[in-house]
Amino acid sequence: MLPAKLTSRLTVLRRIQHGPYYPCLPPLSNCCLYTEGGRTRDGLRSDSSVLRRVFYSQSAIRPSLRLRETQHCGRRSFSLTAASVVNSAPAAVQPYLRLMRLDKPIGTWLLYLPCTWSIALASDPGCLPHLGMLTLFGTGALLMRGAGCTINDMWDKDFDRKVSRTATRPIASGEISRMQALVFLGGQLSLALGVLLCLNYYSIVLGAASLSLVITYPLMKRITYWPQFVLGLTFNWGALLGWSAVKGSCDWSVCLPLYFSGVMWTLIYDTIYAHQDKEDDVKVGVKSTALRFQEQTKPWLSGFVVAMMSGLVAAGVNAEQTLPYYAVLSTVAIHLTHQIYTLDINKPEDCWKKFVSNRSLGLLLFLGIVAGNLWKERRETLLQNEEASR
Repeated sequence: MLPAKLTSRLTVLRRIQHGPYYPCLPPLSNCCLYTEGGRTRDGLRSDSSVLRRVFYSQSAIRPSLRLRETQHCGRRSFSLTAASVVNSAPAAVQPYLRLMRLDKPIGTWLLYLPCTWSIALASDPGCLPHLGMLTLFGTGALLMRGAGCTINDMWDKDFDRKVSRTATRPIASGEISRMQALVFLGGQLSLALGVLLCLNYYSIVLGAASLSLVITYPLMKRITYWPQFVLGLTFNWGALLGWSAVKGSCDWSVCLPLYFSGVMWTLIYDTIYAHQDKEDDVKVGVKSTALRFQEQTKPWLSGFVVAMMSGLVAAGVNAEQTLPYYAVLSTVAIHLTHQIYTLDINKPEDCWKKFVSNRSLGLLLFLGIVAGNLWKERRETLLQNEEASR
């Protein structure tokens, strides 16, 4: 009877070993199935205990299963993510990269995307946006977002220590002193100034005017329930700057509605983001639109969506946009409606998911502007052909 039971156990284990879900299990001879203690009455360990010994054997299966994103069946796969780049940097550099949030690029995207909208709208009919200008603004967005985060963490050092999500930030945790952060901030602003000086004089003055918003925004959460509005004014400055960089000055009939739409967009996604921290915000005494709206968040966000879409329509009309642009606007409206309808403001993980989905929304709008601009050439060509045929 004992050999029969042992045979049945080994048969189960071999099936597990060769099954589709565990192709990397080693031969059973390499696993320690038995120990001195813990036997059952018939001299064998229980099924669960045997399986546990297989998975925690001396063949080092446990790390390979736990880290299958980096190693699978002896083959290593490398994913080039922002977090992996930061983690692979020298130890002395990592705190500074985390200070500028290089490991969390979503903020850089949300700063950069309004710039791309404006640059694309300012492009000549039938032409793609200027790649050099997009690259220049991307570099500037990376540097200015890093500078903004550095300023924010310098202001919020004491607050961050009291919140579990932010307690590990480099300044709050003591990895970087305020003086070191100040020097680092100077370096980021110097590089950002170099980017700004590549633009025309009008754009240099316009870009420099945004610095006051960058510096004062972190203070707004101490004095108003609308810090997200000030963040919107700051993060969407590129909607003005992108157009002026291409055209030499702002066409306010296009730039102002676009800027207004960007501010509304920021109120949407950053209110959602703020719901993650609302309990901690109450404890440390800071304010946000999440605390202002509370259970009325969805009606407020719905109003912001209407305002945002109205501004985008006005900007499109004044920029003489075409059918593809308005088709994409319909998709953007559906995306935002779905965000708000399915949002659970009491689940931080759902708030984060909805927040980061706005990168896709911003990219979609950019592609819609580009497609609409390319369509202009086709429309103008058709009109010219009609006139010629007459």
